[in-house]
Amino acid sequence: MVQQTQHVRSRSLRLVAPLLAGAIVLSSSFSGGFIPHSYAAVAVTYKLVKQTDAIVTSGVRELSYKWVPSDSKQATEAVHVLQIDLTNPYVKLDAMGGPKGSVTTKQSVGAMAKETGAIAGINGDVFRTGIATEAVPMGAQITSGKLLVSTEQLTGMYAFGVTADGKPMIDQFKFTGTVTAADGAQFSLTGMNKSAYMTEPNSAYSHVDALYIYTSAWTAPERPVNSATKPTEALVVDGIVTEVSIGTPIKTAIPTNGYILRGHGDKTAADFIKTHLTVGQPVQSEYSLQSMTNGTTYAENAFQMMVSGHTLLVDQGAASAFTRNINGVSGGADRARTAVGYSKDGATAYLVTVEENGGRDGVTLKELQQILVSLGAWKAINLDGGGSTTMVSRPLGEFQVQLSHPTSYGTTQRLVTNGIGVFTTAPSGELKGITASGPKTLFVGGQANYSLKAYDTYYNPLDPTGLAAIWKLDKAIGTISGGTLTATKPGNATLSVTSGQATDKTTIEVIGEAQISQLTVEPSSRVLRPGAVISVPVKATLTDGRQLSIPAASIKWEFRGFTGKADGGKITVDQVQKNASVGYAIARYDGYGTVAVLAAGTEKMLEDFEKATYNVGFAGTPVETVGTTTISTGIPGRENSKVLVLDYDFTNGKGKRYANAVLNDGKGISIDGTPSTMTLDILGDQSSHWLRAEFTDAKGKTVYINVADKIDWTGWKNVRIDLAAGGLTGPSKLTKLYIVNQEQDQDERAVTGELAFDNLVLQYPPAQIAVPKPTIVMTVGKKEATVDGKKAALPAAPFNQGGTNYVPLQYIATKLGATYQWDNAAKKITVLRGDRMLELWSGSSKAILNGQRLTVTGSPILQKNNVYVPIRVITEQLGMKVEWDQKKKTITIH
Repeated sequence: MVQQTQHVRSRSLRLVAPLLAGAIVLSSSFSGGFIPHSYAAVAVTYKLVKQTDAIVTSGVRELSYKWVPSDSKQATEAVHVLQIDLTNPYVKLDAMGGPKGSVTTKQSVGAMAKETGAIAGINGDVFRTGIATEAVPMGAQITSGKLLVSTEQLTGMYAFGVTADGKPMIDQFKFTGTVTAADGAQFSLTGMNKSAYMTEPNSAYSHVDALYIYTSAWTAPERPVNSATKPTEALVVDGIVTEVSIGTPIKTAIPTNGYILRGHGDKTAADFIKTHLTVGQPVQSEYSLQSMTNGTTYAENAFQMMVSGHTLLVDQGAASAFTRNINGVSGGADRARTAVGYSKDGATAYLVTVEENGGRDGVTLKELQQILVSLGAWKAINLDGGGSTTMVSRPLGEFQVQLSHPTSYGTTQRLVTNGIGVFTTAPSGELKGITASGPKTLFVGGQANYSLKAYDTYYNPLDPTGLAAIWKLDKAIGTISGGTLTATKPGNATLSVTSGQATDKTTIEVIGEAQISQLTVEPSSRVLRPGAVISVPVKATLTDGRQLSIPAASIKWEFRGFTGKADGGKITVDQVQKNASVGYAIARYDGYGTVAVLAAGTEKMLEDFEKATYNVGFAGTPVETVGTTTISTGIPGRENSKVLVLDYDFTNGKGKRYANAVLNDGKGISIDGTPSTMTLDILGDQSSHWLRAEFTDAKGKTVYINVADKIDWTGWKNVRIDLAAGGLTGPSKLTKLYIVNQEQDQDERAVTGELAFDNLVLQYPPAQIAVPKPTIVMTVGKKEATVDGKKAALPAAPFNQGGTNYVPLQYIATKLGATYQWDNAAKKITVLRGDRMLELWSGSSKAILNGQRLTVTGSPILQKNNVYVPIRVITEQLGMKVEWDQKKKTITIH
């Protein structure tokens, strides 16, 4: 679930227009914000482009699309669809929930599917996590014809259901119910299995003076927390009152054949229980859902299933007005999205998700409306989005569901309150076909194992034991032996598998240099010293927005300024070359390069907490934020050593919240000198909070430095902090390590959690890598120049070609303190200067600066065994400035 967004990203500059010939026309507009005058209204056409279409089971297909602008100049978004044939006799939809049917315990969509036997599914209803709450669905949930949760008294909330006769329905419902005592007295039921909330539009406490019913699906210890009421309760088993408790909750567990009536108010619901419900007497509880659009009343078994959501998105095949304020779900911002809808004839249901991961930002709700219309939805609603967005499905021939696409957390699935599951009731059939199971994306030098899977006439999995497999590649992107594919060069190929008369084909992609827009390496340390062992994970951002980790075996390393070896994602520095103050660890994948710049320096342990004698404490903001800070042992992964532990609880309070681990009563830990970086081991809790550090610098000024934008990991992780970039000057002190629960999207983050910190290590390389910064003046056509005012001879005269000035590379590199290497086979120059690596290709406008792909206006030229480079490109990308005097034909570098 996502909260209100307080800013609008540039990609949200859109307004939806009608669907034209399969493409959606969008023009510039800020949804929910002002329109800067620098923006003109420009019509942009967007469209869905199908990428894949796969059978999940009989009556269910999984499709993926790109949501792309017609000019293809922007990053594309990825849309995923489960298309369900509701007329298929073997397919049904049902609501999934918490473990063993609990409505108060969350679990991932994947875990829901595994528990229930679903062959596909998506996340469902919105839920609250920003306050103390059981986080039950905000709307109604019906599972297998049984109402588990009622609706809340909220405005504009819609639900998706499938009726007992298999017809889809989207409508707004309200809960109605009545309890009838043995003496004939009656009282209205307000809801079933509900957390406490504020009703709309009157902002009243939901449980005050109200009567609620709680079943065995409610497994939380209270009914509910923070209700602002004192309960009077009656336990009913098999229609007979077995226990009554005045003013206190009943402690007896609710049996599956019973329920608890919970009331409040001396002259209302509680009084009804006290006056009319007697132990041993029968009681009757009846309830139903009523359409708020036509008044029709439905018994719970009138529906196979129901999952609620949020606003209506599509009505009668067109984008509808939002029925509910969309600020609470960041409707005007680009986010991951989940939706459900159905076709005009009611024969097809669409379960839809939009990715938000890596370079993919997701979409606004206005865009989601048009995506749904493009898919053919006649009516559709928004479900929970953001970090909750999840789709799982069972690949053909597999027995278990898998993630259909990354979540906002990568491969981690958020725990959610419920979901929509897709189920098959098809009987076992005969062998119909086989399929190749294994990765679709590889890297050069990487290996992947493929196995043979089988499926029957209903596209459900069969045991492939005894089926022999023959594997073949149609293109030489690698070698295949016994189901193990070794990728040797980039490209796409078809991998086929044959067993008897059955065959299957799958497309394999080996990522190549041309697909990379940025290559990054994040070394665990940048200190250049003999014996240093440095972790060097390498990641690639592709031109289509995907962000992928490249396996260590696919990376080739080059070392300049030192000797070393690379193994298993780590480099070990053997010897540093004499007088070398800087070393370059160049990572290359398929020829594409990036660099980790290492500098001679020292490392110092700031704190490992083994002998810490100072106090540590907890401080929370606002005052409702509570927690503890301790130096403890026994923490998983550090059982036998001391670590700093921060426990926090953001259950109460409003707005932005802080949990601080305060060091030495706020006086801090002293840091000598001015280190450039600090590394520390952090035990993450995947809470998605913002992690920061507070320092006091040499002048007593407070300096805040980011540690992690999002705690999106569990287990111990080594994290590097750039102190120099944060502006920290020494000597200084580390006073706090703290997390921030930002006001935006609070319910995307954990309310409570625990972090731990260990091994705070400082690095002291030179504050800045020294490079010459001369002023060089040259004249086109002349072999004379001045360097810092002194005359100098050039090996060759600068010249102008096609409006671009060229100078001899050897001369300019030497004067700027750079080194270079010319690769004659690739016609490529690699230039290293300070903290930069620039690569240029002869005859090409492409360039790479520190792993980032660039487009430049000129390229190197080889003449008479001399390499000439475009002066503006080479100097400005290496950190210098260039001035051109057209009249005098002079080039000034400074």
